[in-house]
Amino acid sequence: MSRNTNSYESPFCTRYASEEMQYVFSADKKFTTWRKLWVALARAEMKLGLPVTEAQVNQLEEHINDIDYDVAEAREKVCRHDVMSHVYAYGKACPDAEAIIHLGATSCYVGDNTDVIIMRDAMQIIRRKLINVMNNLAKFANEYKDMPALAYTHLQPAQLTTVGKRATLWLNELLMDFEDLEYRISTLKLLGSKGTTGTQASFMELFEGDTAKIKELEKMIAEEMGFDGVVPVSGQTYSRKDDSQVLSVLSGIAQSCSKFSNDMRILQSFKEMEEPREKKQIGSSAMAYKRNPMRCERITSLARYVMIDSLNPAFTAGTQWFERTLDDSANKRVSVAEAFLGVDAILNIMMNVTDGLVVYPEIIRRRVMAELPFMASENIMMNAVKKGGNRQELHDRIMDYSMIAGEQVKVYGKDNNLCELIIADPIFMITREEMEAVLKPESYTGRSSQQVTEFLADFINPILEANKEILGENFEMKN
Repeated sequence: MSRNTNSYESPFCTRYASEEMQYVFSADKKFTTWRKLWVALARAEMKLGLPVTEAQVNQLEEHINDIDYDVAEAREKVCRHDVMSHVYAYGKACPDAEAIIHLGATSCYVGDNTDVIIMRDAMQIIRRKLINVMNNLAKFANEYKDMPALAYTHLQPAQLTTVGKRATLWLNELLMDFEDLEYRISTLKLLGSKGTTGTQASFMELFEGDTAKIKELEKMIAEEMGFDGVVPVSGQTYSRKDDSQVLSVLSGIAQSCSKFSNDMRILQSFKEMEEPREKKQIGSSAMAYKRNPMRCERITSLARYVMIDSLNPAFTAGTQWFERTLDDSANKRVSVAEAFLGVDAILNIMMNVTDGLVVYPEIIRRRVMAELPFMASENIMMNAVKKGGNRQELHDRIMDYSMIAGEQVKVYGKDNNLCELIIADPIFMITREEMEAVLKPESYTGRSSQQVTEFLADFINPILEANKEILGENFEMKN
């Protein structure tokens, strides 16, 4: 199929987001959901005694998917109203039910309820992919839980951690996002059938003031659409804070993935770790030797977009006047969809990268050993004190030698000679064999290994076990 090359196409659709997520925000998904909501409304009204027949409901149900878009578009040119144009097209397909379609409802009955359903379905996709990323990182953390590596504060070598322990930092932030996502999915509710300004006045008329039937109507619609309830009160629309809160979760996922991708970009610069690389992948058109962290750079780039995009619903929520204004509509159509498409793309890349992380143990060890003498100086000093040395004198001497060793490394580009200086000074009373025993990186990683084991066992593995049927998903990069 040839592409249209003379008009704008969203890169989310042509390059980044999955077809699965694109479908959730497609016209077919939207308008078939409208029809499902009209079916649910008619069925509930029939069961509650309004003049709606089972034959009418059945006819509506038979024509959920065969939408004649030409009829709807032609009608919209006349009436300038998207909902009523689709009511008209549905009526043409279901002539026996035409009179009862949309009975008692306002446009937001289909528009807003559909938006909620779409967000729910999109969050389920995000949830599945997020769990698979967490699974990849959990396996990686466990595999490398014992491998010492430099830990940094201010991007300066500080102490030692392990490669696996650092992975739990990435994983823990994704766990926070997962918990937020679970909460939003579990508490998301339909708008229901609230009427023009949220008072349900039209349904009071239809049901002759029977409030029990009006409440039952909403309950029946919610159950048919797979929800456990509707919002308790509303204006014409559900609160736009719902959009803001959902996109806040997406922003959180973007933040966590950006943290991971930036760390990986630095580690790749250090040559300690790399993202996976295709055999024929080109890093630079001019420099054939380069191995650029292109996938992590894309994560960073898309995450930046999502984080900024999440501000849109916040401003929209804060400027909805009274029962509703329409300044939400154009913004909402773009911002909500693109946040989901963006995070979908990010998680696709995350699945790819975390499933094939490359570790270079010898480089990591070499970098550890270049810094370890500085980190081991406290232990060296304490051992000398135990042998009768003066703590203050030892401290001053180590400080002087550290300055000399630092100059050797930074100014002259030579190896760190701190240990040689200490061994040669009788004040430290330490042999070369004793020094080698002190310079074991595994002795300086604290509880890193145990922390990894405990974190995975207590927090991550229960989630993975509860969702084991969806594990194993991967993503192949195509561009």
